[in-house]
Amino acid sequence: MQDGGAESIYDAHHHLWDLEAVHYPWLAARGVKRFFGDPTPIQKNYLPEDLLDDIGELPIRKSVHIQVGAADDQHLAEAEWVQKMADTSPLPSAMVAFCALESAERSHRLDQLEKFPALRGVRQIVGRAPEEDRHSGSAQLLDNPAWLRGLHELQGRGLRFDLQLIPELMQKSFSVFRQVDELPVALCHAGSPWYREREGWALWRKGLCDLASLPRTVCKISGLGMFDHDWTVETLRPVVETVIDTFGPERCMLGSNFPVDKLYTDYQRLWQAYLELIAQYSAHEQAALKRECCANFYVI
Repeated sequence: MQDGGAESIYDAHHHLWDLEAVHYPWLAARGVKRFFGDPTPIQKNYLPEDLLDDIGELPIRKSVHIQVGAADDQHLAEAEWVQKMADTSPLPSAMVAFCALESAERSHRLDQLEKFPALRGVRQIVGRAPEEDRHSGSAQLLDNPAWLRGLHELQGRGLRFDLQLIPELMQKSFSVFRQVDELPVALCHAGSPWYREREGWALWRKGLCDLASLPRTVCKISGLGMFDHDWTVETLRPVVETVIDTFGPERCMLGSNFPVDKLYTDYQRLWQAYLELIAQYSAHEQAALKRECCANFYVI
């Protein structure tokens, strides 16, 4: 797939899955509603050709696959499958895999992952939603010295970290990530802007400002349909403008979060909304948002 020049767009955050190749417990569960809604409509394969069908005529030239909750014993299998897709399909261009950074097996698992040419980094979700986090315990990673050592190892290996959390965890995350300030970090889904009331909005904005003060941290404008199921361009506008004002256009990228966000929109409508929302910025700033931040961060 050709780069496409000045109009090309890079999708910085999407997922693919083959339910026969890899088991995803969260996706396979029946009758279980998740924080983003009912996953029943997406409980089927989503392959590169499905993504390309959704893209249609949009000039999406490169993309990044993000790990998506494979079973505990299948994280390597997921990465291996994604590498095969990258080798044989126009998209994805790169991947972010899973590694339990607090594990005693961390170094061995990272060695295995680094054999895949498409690997760019690791995502280990810190926070999903207040109710789910109370049961998962994933937020406890922020207090785990072994996890911090894992972040240092990522930094030493020249890898990146995709950070997914909720606003309540931003302050503590800032205190952790300032200790690895040379680690490139991508804040996923704009930091999960759950709240629109004054106190929640202020908490989210304060967290954004803290994380934006880390010079190697960028922000993905992605997954907003998970927090605003009936979104319109105008309901997304305050989120998008706040993120860009806080990080600057050069440190923001755009992602579809498909097929999860396919629960609430189609690919064309989502990207047309993004393009409308960034039309107020200069050509240079739009280029950063559409592709250059993603290209620089993920080296694609």
